Amino acid sequence: MSDPFAPVLAALARPGRPSSDYDLNPDVVLPEGRKLRPAGVLVALEEHEAGLRLWLTKRSSHLRHHPGQIAFPGGKVESGDPSAAMAALREAREEIALPPENVEILGTLDPHETVTGFLVTPVIARVARPFVPQAEPGEVEEIFTVPFAHVANPAHFRIEKRRWRGTWRSYYVAPFGPYYIWGATARILRALSDRMAP
Repeated sequence: MSDPFAPVLAALARPGRPSSDYDLNPDVVLPEGRKLRPAGVLVALEEHEAGLRLWLTKRSSHLRHHPGQIAFPGGKVESGDPSAAMAALREAREEIALPPENVEILGTLDPHETVTGFLVTPVIARVARPFVPQAEPGEVEEIFTVPFAHVANPAHFRIEKRRWRGTWRSYYVAPFGPYYIWGATARILRALSDRMAP
């Protein structure tokens, strides 16, 4: 049987380029010398009989920033984190109870700049064995998986727009069932899907 992770590893071996929340909004002028805070997110893939599944979270609706949005486990790099990858693993343990020793890091994508001032390193990883997810109280409202094949296909993405801070902002979306995957999460997945294309 073929290795379901082989296309992912092939994609990681292809050249990519940095992305940002501003990619679809070329009129935005970013300030020179802006300070970006490093962060890491875990793009965790697990093998199932029907194919790879991607772990995602729905943020609590009570949070101050990005309430109710679909997100990867992850967060800012803290002083005790030796790298963005280690920050992603730490946050995944905290947010969804994924043990770091159950994770094999396959590689990283180019960093993604967010409108909130973070430079996010997407860490692509394999979940080695099944685990029992547990949501971090107060921060994570739901933990779920989607078929990786859905977000690995560029055809499943579309561009939408909405008003943000007085102007129209365009962004990628890749909805799946009741889950509206958009913003930075969708843009990072789109970057990966572009590299998955043969």
